[in-house]
Amino acid sequence: MGRADADAAGDRGWLLGHFKPPGDVRHSDEVEIKWGVHQRGDERARWVVGEKRKALLILISGRFRVELPGRSVLLAERGDYVVWGQGVDHSWYAEEESVVLTVRWPSVPGYAVSPPDPE
Repeated sequence: MGRADADAAGDRGWLLGHFKPPGDVRHSDEVEIKWGVHQRGDERARWVVGEKRKALLILISGRFRVELPGRSVLLAERGDYVVWGQGVDHSWYAEEESVVLTVRWPSVPGYAVSPPDPE
């Protein structure tokens, strides 16, 4: 048993995926799960481009916007969700303090977004 708020804080929100140590029951090459806790105004520093995974993002609480090519999806009620496929670039913005659950598959190494360049 675990507690998402406490466990996710130690790994940028990620609870399950390839990045967990081998032998840990949360290690998986098939799927990644994130418990994302975001303050109002949090946003992805850069768009994710060249995505090779599929993703499902579900709003638990708050108001959260997902930006996809050619459309902006507002998740405003608990349980609202959006799914996107391989090759779909994306970004996001927390319009209010929000909690979202993200599921991505497969779990592919090498997709951490680097911080923005200093100006």
